[in-house]
Amino acid sequence: METAVQWIRTSWTKKSRAGEAASRRNAAPIGFALPPAVADSAHVIRLHERDGFEPYDTQQDRGRVDVQLREADGRLRVLPRVEPLFALPPRPRRPPAVCLAPGQWVRWQLNYRFSSTAGAQDWSYWLDTFNIAYGPVDSEVFLSTPTVFIDEQGPLR
Repeated sequence: METAVQWIRTSWTKKSRAGEAASRRNAAPIGFALPPAVADSAHVIRLHERDGFEPYDTQQDRGRVDVQLREADGRLRVLPRVEPLFALPPRPRRPPAVCLAPGQWVRWQLNYRFSSTAGAQDWSYWLDTFNIAYGPVDSEVFLSTPTVFIDEQGPLR
């Protein structure tokens, strides 16, 4: 069955933790209209502080997206992979995978905090948003309310 995959990564530094820059970051979309489908590809969007959080989108092979997708018994099992463990903010135990029925979709958000190894540079941050739909969907599916929303964001301090 068809699966639509959208991966949005928003990245910033301490400069965008407050004020006008933080307002621009917080106003960045967490869902975009899908481009025409290409088999086994994912819609990947990057929003960077250095570009004023303007979206840059591409298509990538789904194997390069940090999410596990398994289809079995007419359902799609979705579980984002966690990036390097040293980058995670403190958070409780991870939630279990989500199993989607045809016509359903999930929005799953994870955030990360990084520092240079020598501490010479400021902190940097990521917010990954995975929008995954199971079954045929229209191009604006990720502009609507998800069937399931998982907020796995921890405190960034």
